[in-house]
Amino acid sequence: MAQSMFKRLARKYIDLQHVLIILICAYLIFTSGSIFIGRSLRTNASFWDQSHVYLGLIGAFLSITFLITTSLKGKWRQYFPWLIGDFSQLKTDILGFFKGKIPIAGGRGLFSVVEGIGMLLFLAVGLTGIGWFATQGSSDALMWRDYHIHLAQALIGFIVVHAISACLHLLDFFRN
Repeated sequence: MAQSMFKRLARKYIDLQHVLIILICAYLIFTSGSIFIGRSLRTNASFWDQSHVYLGLIGAFLSITFLITTSLKGKWRQYFPWLIGDFSQLKTDILGFFKGKIPIAGGRGLFSVVEGIGMLLFLAVGLTGIGWFATQGSSDALMWRDYHIHLAQALIGFIVVHAISACLHLLDFFRN
Protein backbone atom coordinates (compact mmCIF):
# COMPACT_ATOMS: atom_id res chain seq x y z
CA MET A 1 0.00 0.00 0.00
CA ALA A 2 2.80 2.43 0.87
CA GLN A 3 4.51 1.63 -2.43
CA SER A 4 1.38 2.41 -4.46
CA MET A 5 0.93 5.66 -2.53
CA PHE A 6 4.55 6.55 -3.31
CA LYS A 7 3.94 5.79 -7.01
CA ARG A 8 0.87 8.05 -7.03
CA LEU A 9 2.83 10.86 -5.37
CA ALA A 10 5.72 10.40 -7.80
CA ARG A 11 3.29 10.52 -10.75
CA LYS A 12 1.69 13.71 -9.38
CA TYR A 13 5.16 15.22 -8.93
CA ILE A 14 6.06 14.44 -12.55
CA ASP A 15 2.73 15.92 -13.68
CA LEU A 16 3.42 19.05 -11.60
CA GLN A 17 6.90 19.32 -13.12
CA HIS A 18 5.39 19.03 -16.60
CA VAL A 19 2.86 21.79 -15.90
CA LEU A 20 5.55 24.06 -14.44
CA ILE A 21 7.80 23.39 -17.44
CA ILE A 22 4.99 24.28 -19.84
CA LEU A 23 4.19 27.52 -18.00
CA ILE A 24 7.81 28.60 -17.59
CA CYS A 25 8.73 27.73 -21.19
CA ALA A 26 5.68 29.56 -22.52
CA TYR A 27 6.57 32.66 -20.52
CA LEU A 28 10.24 32.55 -21.50
CA ILE A 29 9.48 32.01 -25.18
CA PHE A 30 6.74 34.62 -25.47
CA THR A 31 8.74 37.29 -23.65
CA SER A 32 12.12 36.49 -25.22
CA GLY A 33 11.61 39.20 -27.84
CA SER A 34 11.68 41.78 -25.02
CA ILE A 35 15.02 40.60 -23.63
CA PHE A 36 18.06 42.86 -23.99
CA ILE A 37 20.86 40.95 -22.31
CA GLY A 38 24.27 40.71 -23.89
CA ARG A 39 27.41 40.04 -21.97
CA SER A 40 25.71 40.51 -18.58
CA LEU A 41 22.50 41.41 -16.80
CA ARG A 42 22.62 45.18 -16.32
CA THR A 43 22.24 46.63 -12.86
CA ASN A 44 19.18 48.56 -14.05
CA ALA A 45 17.79 45.60 -16.01
CA SER A 46 14.11 45.64 -16.88
CA PHE A 47 11.51 43.41 -15.29
CA TRP A 48 11.52 41.32 -18.49
CA ASP A 49 15.27 40.78 -18.37
CA GLN A 50 15.29 39.89 -14.68
CA SER A 51 12.25 37.62 -14.90
CA HIS A 52 13.76 35.83 -17.91
CA VAL A 53 17.03 35.18 -16.09
CA TYR A 54 15.55 34.01 -12.80
CA LEU A 55 12.67 32.00 -14.26
CA GLY A 56 15.21 30.56 -16.69
CA LEU A 57 17.34 29.39 -13.77
CA ILE A 58 14.26 27.74 -12.25
CA GLY A 59 13.59 26.17 -15.67
CA ALA A 60 17.17 24.89 -15.79
CA PHE A 61 16.69 23.24 -12.40
CA LEU A 62 13.41 21.71 -13.63
CA SER A 63 15.13 20.42 -16.77
CA ILE A 64 17.54 18.46 -14.60
CA THR A 65 14.95 17.14 -12.14
CA PHE A 66 12.47 16.26 -14.92
CA LEU A 67 15.08 14.25 -16.81
CA ILE A 68 16.01 12.42 -13.62
CA THR A 69 12.45 11.68 -12.45
CA THR A 70 11.30 10.51 -15.87
CA SER A 71 14.35 8.27 -16.27
CA LEU A 72 14.17 6.46 -12.94
CA LYS A 73 13.77 2.70 -12.66
CA GLY A 74 15.00 2.03 -16.17
CA LYS A 75 12.46 4.32 -17.90
CA TRP A 76 15.39 6.02 -19.63
CA ARG A 77 15.33 3.04 -22.02
CA GLN A 78 11.92 4.23 -23.23
CA TYR A 79 13.16 7.71 -24.17
CA PHE A 80 16.66 6.79 -25.28
CA PRO A 81 16.46 3.29 -26.82
CA TRP A 82 19.43 4.02 -29.10
CA LEU A 83 21.68 3.93 -26.01
CA ILE A 84 20.99 0.20 -25.77
CA GLY A 85 20.91 -0.33 -29.53
CA ASP A 86 17.15 -0.99 -29.69
CA PHE A 87 15.70 0.59 -32.82
CA SER A 88 12.96 -2.00 -33.51
CA GLN A 89 9.86 -0.08 -32.37
CA LEU A 90 11.25 3.22 -33.63
CA LYS A 91 11.82 1.66 -37.07
CA THR A 92 8.31 0.15 -37.04
CA ASP A 93 6.75 3.50 -36.08
CA ILE A 94 8.66 5.44 -38.75
CA LEU A 95 7.81 2.94 -41.49
CA GLY A 96 4.18 2.90 -40.35
CA PHE A 97 4.08 6.69 -40.26
CA PHE A 98 5.02 6.84 -43.94
CA LYS A 99 2.18 4.39 -44.62
CA GLY A 100 -0.31 6.68 -42.86
CA LYS A 101 -0.34 4.93 -39.47
CA ILE A 102 -0.15 6.94 -36.28
CA PRO A 103 2.70 5.72 -34.05
CA ILE A 104 1.70 4.20 -30.73
CA ALA A 105 2.34 6.16 -27.55
CA GLY A 106 4.73 4.76 -24.98
CA GLY A 107 7.22 2.01 -25.46
CA ARG A 108 10.42 2.74 -27.34
CA GLY A 109 8.84 4.19 -30.44
CA LEU A 110 8.80 7.49 -32.27
CA PHE A 111 6.75 9.47 -29.73
CA SER A 112 8.97 8.38 -26.84
CA VAL A 113 12.16 9.17 -28.75
CA VAL A 114 10.77 12.62 -29.62
CA GLU A 115 10.07 13.17 -25.90
CA GLY A 116 13.63 12.08 -25.06
CA ILE A 117 15.07 14.51 -27.59
CA GLY A 118 12.90 17.23 -26.06
CA MET A 119 14.18 16.50 -22.58
CA LEU A 120 17.76 16.71 -23.82
CA LEU A 121 17.06 19.97 -25.67
CA PHE A 122 15.40 21.45 -22.59
CA LEU A 123 18.40 20.39 -20.50
CA ALA A 124 20.81 21.90 -23.05
CA VAL A 125 18.89 25.20 -23.08
CA GLY A 126 18.99 25.25 -19.29
CA LEU A 127 22.69 24.41 -19.08
CA THR A 128 23.67 27.01 -21.68
CA GLY A 129 21.56 29.56 -19.81
CA ILE A 130 23.44 28.68 -16.63
CA GLY A 131 26.71 28.96 -18.57
CA TRP A 132 25.68 32.39 -19.84
CA PHE A 133 24.67 33.49 -16.33
CA ALA A 134 27.85 32.10 -14.72
CA THR A 135 30.17 33.81 -17.21
CA GLN A 136 28.52 37.23 -17.08
CA GLY A 137 30.89 40.04 -17.92
CA SER A 138 33.42 37.81 -19.66
CA SER A 139 33.95 37.28 -23.37
CA ASP A 140 32.66 33.70 -22.93
CA ALA A 141 29.22 35.04 -21.99
CA LEU A 142 28.45 35.92 -25.61
CA MET A 143 29.46 32.42 -26.72
CA TRP A 144 27.06 30.88 -24.15
CA ARG A 145 24.37 33.36 -25.22
CA ASP A 146 24.74 32.26 -28.83
CA TYR A 147 24.48 28.56 -27.87
CA HIS A 148 21.51 29.34 -25.65
CA ILE A 149 19.61 31.17 -28.38
CA HIS A 150 20.20 28.45 -30.99
CA LEU A 151 19.19 25.68 -28.61
CA ALA A 152 16.12 27.66 -27.52
CA GLN A 153 15.09 27.90 -31.17
CA ALA A 154 15.54 24.13 -31.52
CA LEU A 155 13.44 23.67 -28.36
CA ILE A 156 10.68 25.78 -29.92
CA GLY A 157 10.79 23.48 -32.94
CA PHE A 158 10.55 20.49 -30.61
CA ILE A 159 7.55 22.02 -28.84
CA VAL A 160 5.75 22.29 -32.18
CA VAL A 161 6.57 18.65 -33.00
CA HIS A 162 5.57 17.59 -29.47
CA ALA A 163 2.22 19.40 -29.78
CA ILE A 164 1.55 17.75 -33.14
CA SER A 165 2.46 14.36 -31.64
CA ALA A 166 0.09 14.95 -28.73
CA CYS A 167 -2.71 15.86 -31.15
CA LEU A 168 -2.04 12.72 -33.20
CA HIS A 169 -2.08 10.65 -30.01
CA LEU A 170 -5.44 12.20 -29.02
CA LEU A 171 -6.81 11.59 -32.52
CA ASP A 172 -5.80 7.94 -32.26
CA PHE A 173 -7.29 7.74 -28.76
CA PHE A 174 -10.67 9.09 -29.92
CA ARG A 175 -10.69 6.87 -33.00
CA ASN A 176 -10.43 3.78 -30.83
